[in-house]
Amino acid sequence: MIRSMLYATDLGLYAPYVTQHALALARTFNARLHVIHVVEPLGLFAESVLQSYLDDEALRQLHGKGVSTFMEGIEQRMLDGFREELGEGHQDLSFIRTVRVVQGDPCDVILEQARELAVDLLVIGSHSRMVGEGAPIGRTVARVLQYSVVPVYMVPMMQSGQR
Repeated sequence: MIRSMLYATDLGLYAPYVTQHALALARTFNARLHVIHVVEPLGLFAESVLQSYLDDEALRQLHGKGVSTFMEGIEQRMLDGFREELGEGHQDLSFIRTVRVVQGDPCDVILEQARELAVDLLVIGSHSRMVGEGAPIGRTVARVLQYSVVPVYMVPMMQSGQR
């Protein structure tokens, strides 16, 4: 029985399409839906650019409060996006229990959240960017499929002309 689900979104081009699948499953099973978006940490290049433009104190503030403010802003935009897409007061909004933005390695964070929330199902899109000619799925979803201990519902990328 599916009582709780985790929908991992990259907020990419196909995210609304995958969201519809997640909400349809939540509705079908009357399940709680947790939504997560993972932000990868800044790479070495980005860090070095920031260091060249910011002093030590500004850099500390950016890494401390700046990052959490940035993440909270994304969470709020995600919630606003759900309300806008579905319409304020739409019954499907009641299935969404949490919306979180977390920094880290996407696969690790998704699997960790699935364990912490004790979900019965993971929902994830196959990928949002073209990962190369003929590549069937993205790197993150491939790793999630490989390491998940709960079932994974993978939504394939829409083909052109598909709705």
